[in-house]
Amino acid sequence: MVMDVHLRDLRYFVATAEELNVTRAAERLFVSQPALSKQLRALERQLGFDLFERVPSGVVLTRQGEALLPTARELLDRWNAGLETARAAAPTGTLVIGMQTAVGRGIQQEAMRLFRAAMPGWEVSLRLVGWDDPSGGLTDGGSDVAFIWLPVPEGLNTHVLATEGRGVAMPDDHPLAGLAEIPFAALRDEPFIALPTSAGPLRDYWLAREFRDDEPVIGVTANTPEEVFEAVTSGLGVVLVAEGNAALYKRPGLVYRPVTGLPPGELAIAWRSGDKRPEVRAFIDALRESATKV
Repeated sequence: MVMDVHLRDLRYFVATAEELNVTRAAERLFVSQPALSKQLRALERQLGFDLFERVPSGVVLTRQGEALLPTARELLDRWNAGLETARAAAPTGTLVIGMQTAVGRGIQQEAMRLFRAAMPGWEVSLRLVGWDDPSGGLTDGGSDVAFIWLPVPEGLNTHVLATEGRGVAMPDDHPLAGLAEIPFAALRDEPFIALPTSAGPLRDYWLAREFRDDEPVIGVTANTPEEVFEAVTSGLGVVLVAEGNAALYKRPGLVYRPVTGLPPGELAIAWRSGDKRPEVRAFIDALRESATKV
């Protein structure tokens, strides 16, 4: 019987097998614990047998789980090795940059000029990644570096490129739109546009959960900036955005107002810990140098 299993399922299985605790595995994978538990149950149903037994301390592998674990690890290792081999086969080499939003801010252009000067013949490929992957494609190996907003998943290094105040995007006829700036307390009962639950702590950050006493009202869940702002202009809710992104995503019928009572957001470039490839280092160095010129 042919059975298709996604690489993400294998990563979830391996992480949980190594941690033997779903909560710790979820933190390591940067996903919510309920989302991880749901995906593991779905994988077990697809396989037709249990991978884990639930115990008071967490989970333990079943005999089938123990038998499958070496193969799952091998498949993940072979996939990662295959990606590197495929990229190395390119005649000039290609650096894949993951992005979840437009970067703007004058950051990319100078960095790419410096990168191409440092790595002659290399190409740059931009990869748009949904909010359901808070690593910007680094975790699955599809990106070499990524522009992402903090916080980031475990196992990534970051360099902060911009620190900006957070504000709110809302319809221009919203009752609060007439204010020059809005206290966060005035927004707590508003329906919010939320990132997917798989975005983990990043979803919580843009809902400002740590500044709430109760659960936020979720108007709709969106996976891309286009979905987010379409939902706002449709009157389905409001959304917190960084100051720089407000200028990048202007829409008719939508306004941006600064929000008081929240710390600023941080835009960073991220890469996998231990990745010492010269092309990755060259791009990071180019960004650091370009930051002094922007």
